[in-house]
Amino acid sequence: MSRHAPNAATAPTDLLLAQLAWPAAAGGPRDVMARAGAAISRLPPGAPALRLVRGARAVQPPAVYLYYALDQRASLAPQDARPLEQALAAAFAGEAVQVAVSRLEKVFERAGHSSGQACAAHYVVEMDPQEGWMPEISAWYDQEHMPGLAAVPGCAHAQRMLNHDHGPLSLACYDLVTEAALNSPPWLAVRATAWSDIARPHFTNTKRTMFQRLPDVPPDR
Repeated sequence: MSRHAPNAATAPTDLLLAQLAWPAAAGGPRDVMARAGAAISRLPPGAPALRLVRGARAVQPPAVYLYYALDQRASLAPQDARPLEQALAAAFAGEAVQVAVSRLEKVFERAGHSSGQACAAHYVVEMDPQEGWMPEISAWYDQEHMPGLAAVPGCAHAQRMLNHDHGPLSLACYDLVTEAALNSPPWLAVRATAWSDIARPHFTNTKRTMFQRLPDVPPDR
Protein backbone atom coordinates (compact mmCIF):
# COMPACT_ATOMS: atom_id res chain seq x y z
CA MET A 1 0.00 0.00 0.00
CA SER A 2 1.62 3.24 -1.12
CA ARG A 3 1.47 5.98 1.50
CA HIS A 4 2.48 9.58 1.82
CA ALA A 5 1.91 12.01 4.64
CA PRO A 6 -1.74 13.13 4.73
CA ASN A 7 -2.42 16.70 3.69
CA ALA A 8 -2.97 18.51 6.98
CA ALA A 9 -5.45 20.97 5.46
CA THR A 10 -9.08 20.40 4.70
CA ALA A 11 -9.79 19.22 1.14
CA PRO A 12 -12.86 18.85 -1.09
CA THR A 13 -14.07 15.29 -0.54
CA ASP A 14 -16.62 13.26 -2.50
CA LEU A 15 -15.67 9.76 -1.38
CA LEU A 16 -13.58 8.00 1.21
CA LEU A 17 -11.36 5.21 -0.06
CA ALA A 18 -10.52 2.45 2.40
CA GLN A 19 -7.45 0.47 1.36
CA LEU A 20 -7.19 -2.87 3.17
CA ALA A 21 -4.04 -4.97 2.91
CA TRP A 22 -3.60 -8.48 4.30
CA PRO A 23 -0.36 -10.37 5.00
CA ALA A 24 1.15 -11.73 1.79
CA ALA A 25 0.17 -15.33 2.52
CA ALA A 26 -3.44 -14.50 3.42
CA GLY A 27 -6.45 -14.41 1.14
CA GLY A 28 -8.65 -12.24 3.30
CA PRO A 29 -12.14 -13.07 4.57
CA ARG A 30 -14.98 -13.95 2.18
CA ASP A 31 -17.53 -11.61 3.73
CA VAL A 32 -15.69 -8.39 2.94
CA MET A 33 -18.69 -6.40 1.74
CA ALA A 34 -20.86 -7.44 4.68
CA ARG A 35 -18.21 -6.32 7.15
CA ALA A 36 -17.50 -3.17 5.16
CA GLY A 37 -21.18 -2.23 5.18
CA ALA A 38 -21.55 -3.04 8.86
CA ALA A 39 -18.63 -0.73 9.66
CA ILE A 40 -20.89 2.22 8.86
CA SER A 41 -23.05 1.38 11.88
CA ARG A 42 -19.93 1.64 14.06
CA LEU A 43 -19.33 5.29 13.15
CA PRO A 44 -19.75 7.71 16.04
CA PRO A 45 -22.30 10.56 16.05
CA GLY A 46 -21.04 13.49 14.03
CA ALA A 47 -19.03 11.39 11.57
CA PRO A 48 -19.73 12.03 7.87
CA ALA A 49 -22.75 10.13 6.50
CA LEU A 50 -21.48 7.43 4.14
CA ARG A 51 -22.76 4.86 1.63
CA LEU A 52 -20.68 1.88 0.52
CA VAL A 53 -20.87 2.08 -3.28
CA ARG A 54 -18.13 -0.21 -4.59
CA GLY A 55 -15.73 -2.89 -3.44
CA ALA A 56 -12.91 -4.56 -5.34
CA ARG A 57 -10.34 -7.19 -4.43
CA ALA A 58 -6.85 -7.96 -5.71
CA VAL A 59 -5.46 -11.44 -5.21
CA GLN A 60 -1.70 -10.79 -5.23
CA PRO A 61 -0.85 -9.10 -3.01
CA PRO A 62 -4.13 -9.56 -1.07
CA ALA A 63 -5.82 -6.18 -0.96
CA VAL A 64 -9.28 -4.62 -1.07
CA TYR A 65 -10.38 -1.14 -2.12
CA LEU A 66 -13.69 0.05 -0.64
CA TYR A 67 -15.32 3.25 -1.90
CA TYR A 68 -17.68 5.12 0.43
CA ALA A 69 -19.65 8.04 -1.01
CA LEU A 70 -20.65 11.13 0.94
CA ASP A 71 -24.17 12.45 0.43
CA GLN A 72 -22.62 15.60 -1.00
CA ARG A 73 -19.18 17.11 -1.41
CA ALA A 74 -17.73 18.32 1.89
CA SER A 75 -14.51 19.95 3.02
CA LEU A 76 -12.91 17.34 5.28
CA ALA A 77 -9.75 17.29 7.35
CA PRO A 78 -7.58 14.18 7.79
CA GLN A 79 -9.11 13.47 11.20
CA ASP A 80 -12.56 13.24 9.59
CA ALA A 81 -11.46 10.00 7.90
CA ARG A 82 -10.27 8.37 11.11
CA PRO A 83 -13.68 7.19 12.41
CA LEU A 84 -14.11 5.00 9.31
CA GLU A 85 -10.53 3.74 9.62
CA GLN A 86 -11.19 2.77 13.25
CA ALA A 87 -14.56 1.18 12.42
CA LEU A 88 -13.01 -0.96 9.69
CA ALA A 89 -10.12 -1.98 11.93
CA ALA A 90 -12.71 -3.19 14.45
CA ALA A 91 -14.80 -4.92 11.76
CA PHE A 92 -11.75 -6.87 10.54
CA ALA A 93 -10.19 -7.44 13.95
CA GLY A 94 -8.27 -10.71 14.03
CA GLU A 95 -7.42 -10.65 10.31
CA ALA A 96 -4.06 -8.82 10.74
CA VAL A 97 -5.34 -6.37 8.15
CA GLN A 98 -3.82 -2.92 7.59
CA VAL A 99 -6.39 -0.18 7.01
CA ALA A 100 -5.80 3.27 5.52
CA VAL A 101 -8.63 5.67 4.65
CA SER A 102 -8.12 8.52 2.18
CA ARG A 103 -10.19 11.52 1.15
CA LEU A 104 -10.96 11.45 -2.58
CA GLU A 105 -11.91 14.47 -4.67
CA LYS A 106 -13.77 13.55 -7.87
CA VAL A 107 -12.46 15.34 -10.97
CA PHE A 108 -13.95 13.20 -13.77
CA GLU A 109 -16.83 10.74 -14.09
CA ARG A 110 -18.55 9.27 -17.12
CA ALA A 111 -20.84 6.33 -17.83
CA GLY A 112 -19.12 3.95 -20.22
CA HIS A 113 -20.13 2.27 -23.47
CA SER A 114 -21.27 -0.80 -21.51
CA SER A 115 -23.05 1.10 -18.71
CA GLY A 116 -25.62 -1.04 -16.95
CA GLN A 117 -23.87 -4.34 -17.62
CA ALA A 118 -22.55 -6.45 -14.76
CA CYS A 119 -18.84 -5.89 -14.20
CA ALA A 120 -16.31 -8.52 -13.16
CA ALA A 121 -13.24 -6.28 -13.06
CA HIS A 122 -12.14 -2.96 -11.59
CA TYR A 123 -8.94 -1.54 -13.07
CA VAL A 124 -7.07 1.19 -11.18
CA VAL A 125 -4.16 3.37 -12.31
CA GLU A 126 -2.52 5.49 -9.60
CA MET A 127 0.32 7.93 -10.17
CA ASP A 128 2.00 11.15 -9.07
CA PRO A 129 2.67 13.64 -11.86
CA GLN A 130 6.26 14.72 -12.35
CA GLU A 131 6.84 18.20 -10.94
CA GLY A 132 5.29 20.81 -13.20
CA TRP A 133 3.31 18.31 -15.27
CA MET A 134 0.02 18.25 -13.35
CA PRO A 135 -1.83 20.69 -15.67
CA GLU A 136 -0.81 18.83 -18.85
CA ILE A 137 -1.57 15.39 -17.46
CA SER A 138 -4.91 16.51 -16.04
CA ALA A 139 -5.93 18.01 -19.41
CA TRP A 140 -4.91 14.81 -21.22
CA TYR A 141 -6.74 12.60 -18.76
CA ASP A 142 -9.95 14.60 -18.65
CA GLN A 143 -10.19 15.75 -22.27
CA GLU A 144 -8.89 12.72 -24.19
CA HIS A 145 -7.88 9.66 -22.23
CA MET A 146 -10.77 9.10 -19.82
CA PRO A 147 -13.52 9.93 -22.36
CA GLY A 148 -11.80 7.70 -24.91
CA LEU A 149 -11.54 4.70 -22.58
CA ALA A 150 -15.13 5.21 -21.34
CA ALA A 151 -16.29 4.82 -24.96
CA VAL A 152 -14.57 1.44 -25.39
CA PRO A 153 -16.94 -1.57 -25.50
CA GLY A 154 -16.60 -3.43 -22.22
CA CYS A 155 -16.04 -0.30 -20.11
CA ALA A 156 -19.08 0.46 -17.95
CA HIS A 157 -17.80 3.39 -15.89
CA ALA A 158 -14.74 5.66 -15.82
CA GLN A 159 -13.82 7.91 -12.92
CA ARG A 160 -10.77 9.87 -11.79
CA MET A 161 -10.11 11.21 -8.30
CA LEU A 162 -7.40 13.06 -6.42
CA ASN A 163 -6.20 11.16 -3.35
CA HIS A 164 -5.39 13.66 -0.59
CA ASP A 165 -3.93 11.15 1.87
CA HIS A 166 -2.60 7.62 1.19
CA GLY A 167 -1.22 6.71 -2.17
CA PRO A 168 -0.33 8.50 -5.39
CA LEU A 169 -2.24 11.71 -6.04
CA SER A 170 -4.18 10.67 -9.16
CA LEU A 171 -6.46 7.62 -9.05
CA ALA A 172 -8.17 6.64 -12.32
CA CYS A 173 -10.51 3.67 -12.15
CA TYR A 174 -12.53 1.75 -14.71
CA ASP A 175 -15.32 -0.77 -14.14
CA LEU A 176 -14.98 -3.43 -16.84
CA VAL A 177 -17.38 -6.14 -17.94
CA THR A 178 -14.35 -8.44 -18.23
CA GLU A 179 -10.60 -8.00 -17.99
CA ALA A 180 -10.43 -8.64 -21.75
CA ALA A 181 -11.46 -5.02 -22.44
CA LEU A 182 -7.99 -3.94 -21.31
CA ASN A 183 -6.34 -5.65 -24.29
CA SER A 184 -9.00 -4.95 -26.91
CA PRO A 185 -7.99 -3.02 -30.05
CA PRO A 186 -10.18 0.01 -29.19
CA TRP A 187 -8.64 0.27 -25.69
CA LEU A 188 -5.10 -0.06 -27.04
CA ALA A 189 -5.83 2.57 -29.69
CA VAL A 190 -6.81 5.11 -27.01
CA ARG A 191 -3.60 4.39 -25.12
CA ALA A 192 -1.46 4.90 -28.24
CA THR A 193 -2.30 8.49 -29.14
CA ALA A 194 0.30 11.19 -29.69
CA TRP A 195 -0.88 13.05 -26.58
CA SER A 196 -0.50 9.84 -24.56
CA ASP A 197 3.12 9.62 -25.67
CA ILE A 198 3.66 13.12 -24.29
CA ALA A 199 1.84 12.70 -20.96
CA ARG A 200 2.56 9.17 -19.80
CA PRO A 201 6.39 9.42 -19.51
CA HIS A 202 5.82 12.01 -16.79
CA PHE A 203 4.01 9.58 -14.46
CA THR A 204 5.90 8.75 -11.28
CA ASN A 205 5.13 6.22 -8.48
CA THR A 206 2.81 4.47 -10.91
CA LYS A 207 0.63 1.59 -9.72
CA ARG A 208 -1.58 -0.40 -12.10
CA THR A 209 -3.85 -2.93 -10.41
CA MET A 210 -6.51 -5.24 -11.81
CA PHE A 211 -9.11 -5.98 -9.12
CA GLN A 212 -12.03 -8.37 -9.09
CA ARG A 213 -15.28 -6.53 -8.47
CA LEU A 214 -17.00 -7.60 -5.27
CA PRO A 215 -20.80 -8.01 -5.26
CA ASP A 216 -22.61 -4.70 -5.52
CA VAL A 217 -24.21 -3.27 -2.41
CA PRO A 218 -28.02 -3.63 -2.50
CA PRO A 219 -29.77 -0.32 -3.18
CA ASP A 220 -31.03 1.69 -0.24
CA ARG A 221 -34.60 0.89 0.77
